[in-house]
Amino acid sequence: MLSRKMKTVPALAALLALTACGVSGTIPGTDSESSAASQRSVFETAVFYYDYSDAYVSSIRTELARMLNEEEISFREYDGNSSQTTQTSQIEEAILLGADLLIVNVVNSGSTYTADELCLLADHADVPILFFNRCPEADGDEGVVLGYYKNAAYVGTDPEEAGHMQGKMIGQFLLENYEAVDLNEDGVISYAHFKGEGANTEAIYRTRYAVEDADAILEESGYRPLQYFDSSSVDKYQLDMTGRWSAAAAQSYMTSNLLSCNPNEGNMIELIISNNDDMADGAIRALNAWGMNLGTEDCITIPVFGVDATVTARQLIRERKMTGTIEQDPEALASCILKIVENVRDDRDLLAGLDEYPRDKKHNIQNKIYLPYSVYWPEP
Repeated sequence: MLSRKMKTVPALAALLALTACGVSGTIPGTDSESSAASQRSVFETAVFYYDYSDAYVSSIRTELARMLNEEEISFREYDGNSSQTTQTSQIEEAILLGADLLIVNVVNSGSTYTADELCLLADHADVPILFFNRCPEADGDEGVVLGYYKNAAYVGTDPEEAGHMQGKMIGQFLLENYEAVDLNEDGVISYAHFKGEGANTEAIYRTRYAVEDADAILEESGYRPLQYFDSSSVDKYQLDMTGRWSAAAAQSYMTSNLLSCNPNEGNMIELIISNNDDMADGAIRALNAWGMNLGTEDCITIPVFGVDATVTARQLIRERKMTGTIEQDPEALASCILKIVENVRDDRDLLAGLDEYPRDKKHNIQNKIYLPYSVYWPEP
């Protein structure tokens, strides 16, 4: 087997490398062109994002591109545009072009079938594959794919942790501000909840624990549990049907919610829980249109909680339009990915020298790295 750094690639791959982001190549017409066409000795990685428009994913992309460029590591970037069919075709193309490592922010998060399909493509090509940010396996299938493919790994966050942290944040906030939040003074806080994506493991646990943990804190102090604003809803959340966790989806839902609200019928919204900051931003835009959450003393402010601590969310919190969020650090994630890229480039084991990072101990999966979340509250 050829070294990762000395893989033979077709002439087309070498020529196409000229146009790739972060990739250097030869100048057509020079003496070196023919030799580059027959064999390329430059290590190259391919990075696949589920959707460039996602704010948090965009922040990872910025950090990772910066780090790869600083280390002079050639790379190509691909936008899946929320289509798994598109992303799978892109991965097949990258393999044909001689990619030495596949770094995948998978579109179909939480799909064991998709993860297996992509790992099989990589395995047949003898190319390592690294999933990041969006868990590749379904809830309950942990280890089915990552435990089988030895040249595959995942870098992300513990899907349960953000939900627990957000629930604790919400519960503590309500204990300190219950009367102010209970706008209709009925002794119960009514909430709206934006889930984001149906099968995504992070979305599942954030939806579950944000409410369960907040309820536990409230009930322990003698308060009633949270009440979903729409009593006819079975799911008790609203789902972004595009799978993009988008501000537009939450803004549309929240506008409709506000139009249907009637305190006399018990469906008033006094709290908003969002599984990411983009959707929190969309909900706040809808509230702004109704004269709420303007950041001023003379207007009603509905508490809004998110996850990610994006630049936009931090600004909304500073402006007192948003209450709090759970931070996952894009720089730390990109830094961990970079170490794995360097391992592959230097022909080391995929996760060599990464003992400092915690693994998925719950399911005993050693090639599944977890990075910690942290709470982001308003600055004093």
